Amino acid sequence: MLYINSRLQIPIDEIRYSYARSSGPGGQNVNKVSSKVILRWTASRLSDLEVECLAAKFPRFWSAKNHEVIITSQRQRDSTLNKKDCLEKFIKIIKDAAKIPKKRIPTKPTKNSIKKRLENKAKNAIKKQNRKILE
Repeated sequence: MLYINSRLQIPIDEIRYSYARSSGPGGQNVNKVSSKVILRWTASRLSDLEVECLAAKFPRFWSAKNHEVIITSQRQRDSTLNKKDCLEKFIKIIKDAAKIPKKRIPTKPTKNSIKKRLENKAKNAIKKQNRKILE
C-alpha cells in the first residue's frame, strides 16, 4: 500500500509495470535487455478536482484518453533501479496533484504603497519633462 496522504492510499497491485528496450548509451547491452520501465495507473481513486489538477500540472504524464498516469524511466541500465525511479516520480506527482491549491483572497494595496507609487510616478514624470527641455 502506498500512502500518499491521510485520505489517499493506493494499493500496489493497481500499479502496472511494463518493460521495453531503452534508448541511449549502454553499448551492446541496450539491444539485449529491456531496462526501460513504463508505469501505468488508472486514476480511479482521485477526485475530479485532483484529476484536473493532475492534468494541468503534469500533462506529460496524463493520458486523458485512457484516464491514466503513464510514467517512464530509462535513466539507469538496470530495470529494478528504473522501477524504483518510476515509483518515486509517481509518488511525487500524485502528492502534488492531491494538494488542492488554496483560493486566493484578493487584497487591496496599503495606503503607504499607493502613496509611494504615486510619488514614484511624479518623480518619473518630472525626469521625462526635464529630458524634453534639454532636447
